[in-house]
Amino acid sequence: MRILVTSFEPFGGDPENASREAMRALLAGWSEPGAELVGVELPVVFDAAPLHAAVAEHRPDAVVCLGEAGGREAITPEHVAVNEMRARIADNAGFQPQGEAIVAGGEGERTASVDVDALVGAMSEAGWAAEPSVDAGRFVCNFVAYHAYGLGVPAVFIHVPALRSAGEASVGAETGGTMAASTGRVPRTFADLGEALASQLTVILHACEKSSKTGR
Repeated sequence: MRILVTSFEPFGGDPENASREAMRALLAGWSEPGAELVGVELPVVFDAAPLHAAVAEHRPDAVVCLGEAGGREAITPEHVAVNEMRARIADNAGFQPQGEAIVAGGEGERTASVDVDALVGAMSEAGWAAEPSVDAGRFVCNFVAYHAYGLGVPAVFIHVPALRSAGEASVGAETGGTMAASTGRVPRTFADLGEALASQLTVILHACEKSSKTGR
């Protein structure tokens, strides 16, 4: 069983992106037999080609997309992605949309094909601060989530807090819905993020098994 994990490169002049560091920590600590994790770093651009190329190359049984969210202390899987692009700052290719559709004539919303509440429950049970979200913003995170949720395999987009190895993030406000941390432990390091994300992958694996049995 193969799970594709994606993250993003730094953007907006920041030297780090917490999603990339979280992905690296997750992959470095993963040792579950029978479940292969493949990591791919995506560019911060309004272009679906890199995601689709990664899916075509690795042919995953499930896709977990990671992005960073400023103003959020909890880890927040996204229930929905919206068919709209709106950017406070330009992407890394210089494009700054102001309300255009991601897919002309496409569904207004697409929903995660993994049980978001179960993911949150697994992380909470492991002691981590986690909350479901219904607002992925309108920047590249939402764009990638919208395409991921139409792939036809179990897929979920997860926002992690915009941590930095030193100092604070200067970007991250592109994600809407500032959320307080839940009652669990707030991740403070990239290693924390990797450990917290690993705790919910059993839910992803069960979704893969269910998908294969139903022939989805």
